[in-house]
Amino acid sequence: MVAAVALSGAAAAQSPDSHRHSFGDAEKWSHVFDDPERDAWQKPHAVLQALALKPDAVVADLGAGTGYFSARLANMLPKATIYAVDVEPDMVKHLAERAKREGLDNLKPVQAAAGNPRLPAKVDVVLLVDVYHHIEARERYFQKLAASLLPGARVAVIDFRLDSSEGPPKASRIAPEQVKAELSRAGYVLAQEHGFLPRQYFPLQTALTAAGLDRSQSARSAVA
Repeated sequence: MVAAVALSGAAAAQSPDSHRHSFGDAEKWSHVFDDPERDAWQKPHAVLQALALKPDAVVADLGAGTGYFSARLANMLPKATIYAVDVEPDMVKHLAERAKREGLDNLKPVQAAAGNPRLPAKVDVVLLVDVYHHIEARERYFQKLAASLLPGARVAVIDFRLDSSEGPPKASRIAPEQVKAELSRAGYVLAQEHGFLPRQYFPLQTALTAAGLDRSQSARSAVA
C-alpha cells in the first residue's frame, strides 16, 4: 500500500475553479464536477479510449471526487474493477450512493487517508486527473505507489498546462517536464504521451518495477 504522502484536496481534481475551496459538500460540488459543459474540454471518452484498457482491468481513480471518470469507467468496462479513491468522506459516501443508484457494482469507493490511498488490491492503471499538483513529496509517493501496480501497469497524469486560461492558480501548476522528471527519478519511464486535450497535458508512465525492469536494464535498452 502507498503511504507517507499528503494528497490534500484530491477532489479539487474535478474542477478548474475549485482550487481554493473545501470539498466536504459532495452534493454541491457534483453540480460543478459533473457539469456537462466540462465534457467539451475534458474529452472523457477520448481519454478513456487513449487508456486502452482491457475488459477486466483494475483501475484506481485517485481523487475521484463525485465520480466524473470513475462512473464512466465502470459503465464502459462492466467486467473491470474501478476503485474510486478520495480523502473526503462525503465524496466517498456520494460515490457509494452513485454506484448503487446507477447499478455500478464494479465501482468500489475507497476512503483514502492523508498520505495513503489505501488501495485494496494491485491495479493495472492509476488515473490522476488534476490531482498531481496536490501531492506532496511526490517522488516518494510514486516510489511507494509502485508496490500497488501489477506488471506492465501504467500511471496516467492529466493536469492543467501552465498556459491554460482555466485551472488552479498558476503558482500551483506544474509543468509537464517537471512531472516527467519527478516520475523518472521515482522509477518510471514515459510510455506514451497524448496531446489532444486543449487545457491539459496527458503523459502515461510505466513503473520500472511493474514492468519487470530495473534502472540498469532500462539504461541498456536506451543505449541499444
